[in-house]
Amino acid sequence: QVQLVESGGGLVQPGGSLRLSCAASGSIYSINAMGWYRQAPGKERELVAVITSGGNTNYASSVKGRFTISRDNTKNTVYLQMNSLKPEDTAVYYCNAKLRRSWIDSISDYWGQGTQVTVSS
Repeated sequence: QVQLVESGGGLVQPGGSLRLSCAASGSIYSINAMGWYRQAPGKERELVAVITSGGNTNYASSVKGRFTISRDNTKNTVYLQMNSLKPEDTAVYYCNAKLRRSWIDSISDYWGQGTQVTVSS
């Protein structure tokens, strides 16, 4: 089985910073990409940032220049450094991994449990 465990969420004031971490463990053959999504109350889940195994990154326009996604392939871990946080960043942040569990498997999506980020004064 595959497990994605997130950490680092919490309450922060506007302009503050948080760093989210997500570690993938279990039966993993290869990871194509890992990323972060978020979902605010009453809104659809949206992509925040993604990083591929090759190091390519994509960011939502709303976070570009403020958030940085990175990874440590030796630990199957992805990070999201969030700076200059705004109230509109408040959401549950979910870790996502596109991976293969074995060479006979196709790439599938796996999700973490979510971690709450609240930006409020």
